[in-house]
Amino acid sequence: MKRATAILLTAYAPLTWGSTYAVTTEFLPADRPLFTGLMRALPAGLLLLLIARRLPRGEWWWKSLVLGALNIGAFFPLLFLSAYRLPGGMAAVVGSVGPLFVAGLSALLLADRPSPRTLLTGAAAALGVSLVVLRAAGALDAVGLLAAVGSTASMSTGTVLTKRWGRPDGVGPLALTGWQLTAGGLLIAPVALLVEGAPPALDGRNVAGYVYLSLAGTAVAYWLWFRGIGSLSATQASLLGPLSPLTAAVIGWAALGQALTAVQLGGMALAFAATVFGQLRPGRPATDPETFSSASKTERKVSVDLENAAVRR
Repeated sequence: MKRATAILLTAYAPLTWGSTYAVTTEFLPADRPLFTGLMRALPAGLLLLLIARRLPRGEWWWKSLVLGALNIGAFFPLLFLSAYRLPGGMAAVVGSVGPLFVAGLSALLLADRPSPRTLLTGAAAALGVSLVVLRAAGALDAVGLLAAVGSTASMSTGTVLTKRWGRPDGVGPLALTGWQLTAGGLLIAPVALLVEGAPPALDGRNVAGYVYLSLAGTAVAYWLWFRGIGSLSATQASLLGPLSPLTAAVIGWAALGQALTAVQLGGMALAFAATVFGQLRPGRPATDPETFSSASKTERKVSVDLENAAVRR
């Protein structure tokens, strides 16, 4: 598969995630963020497991649990907590620095040292997002700010570890995604029950919203996301992340009647330009997503990179 096609397919994930806010506010029960996270993750994970018909083996039981916790189980609750407690889109601003987190972690775990161009691109994307979503507000809530940083760090670490560990020989991205979503959903379930109590009664509109989020916004989106991480660098994939708040802003304007100022339009242009520029960054030839490197191959590659780095020093 061509590199451009891999980028476009991977971009489906943040583009779809950008619709989550509108779907949540217009279709789902109010004040049930943990239940919403559970309904996004667990049904999607079980569906993919049913399709893939593969369970983890050996060390991949604990690796799937770790990745599921980072990418889903911890990320969803922390993200919702920060969104509820922080004003004026601050959670989205903190989340937009994810590419910089990924760049730093890639240097530590993948021996992939970020270039100044990558760091400037990530900073430009974060600035653009801040111009789109940031609003004037009072003092920041410490718990909300820690939750926002935690959610960004969690997803960033999960992205880099997904790249480093690859997947077992003979296992496709569909099964790997199912393992993570199922593990993450099972981790969220007891927390949702303790914090929010019994599940709410659902009407047809609620069910339609959850079906959309679980299928299009989670099962398909995360499958393409993890598939894309196999063919793109972790940093390059994370630089597609700003498409999510940009999509949310466009949907808010087109479907919810929310106005966009000149400053917001300028921020959208800057963030989108940085996202596109990030995909043009020179790097190693991409690997076909269908031939996502196995865990053993990935570990050998990282080992060689670290040895070469030590020789250069």
